[in-house]
Amino acid sequence: MQPHFHFGVHPEHGVVARATAAITPHLADWYLQHEQFEPVPGRPDLYQLTHPDQNPRRRARQTVHDLRRHGFTVHADHSIDPEEPATPVSPAQHNSLTDRRARIAQAAASRPPQHRTGTPQVTTPPATAAVIHSPAAARTR
Repeated sequence: MQPHFHFGVHPEHGVVARATAAITPHLADWYLQHEQFEPVPGRPDLYQLTHPDQNPRRRARQTVHDLRRHGFTVHADHSIDPEEPATPVSPAQHNSLTDRRARIAQAAASRPPQHRTGTPQVTTPPATAAVIHSPAAARTR
């Protein structure tokens, strides 16, 4: 089955889209312009993302996602396909996350200092003297 749209990155026009014969040109034009794409001058079959300086990859990924949600078949370059991971997790990030989780688990498993046995807790009485009230003292007043 032929996809309805192709998305890619063009060296001159940035993020571009092209409709295929699987969709009528009028419907493709409506959807692409609704998703903030405009026809490339002199190339009626090619559309470029409007305002290419405003986060084009995120906007292109969102467009691909939206069109697929509407039931269209979309072929997209790896860099703008929302079904592909945006950036792979580097091993350093993975290890630091694993280390952090291990530290949290270790802290959760250990007893806090105030609950440890073997170390007596020293508590000091308050600095103010305690006043003892007795019924006999209350009658003498």
